[in-house]
Amino acid sequence: MIFTIITIIFAIILIVLAAISVEEKDIVRSIIFLMAFLFVLSANFIFLGATLVGAIELLVYVGAVSALLVFTMMITGGKEIE
Repeated sequence: MIFTIITIIFAIILIVLAAISVEEKDIVRSIIFLMAFLFVLSANFIFLGATLVGAIELLVYVGAVSALLVFTMMITGGKEIE
């Protein structure tokens, strides 16, 4: 019972973070919400027992992809979407 409730809470948090990441007009805040989304997704995998998938998600997506997004935003001078 508690396992199901925690999984539903993770799902609600993931949906909210994904929606905020897509709808945010400031690119920096959008990247921050995307990083939070990927971190919670990794925590969800670890909670469900897939520790290897969660660890790979954390290292590859939260670490590498988010760093590349921040780097490209700095290079291109990320402006607000109008």
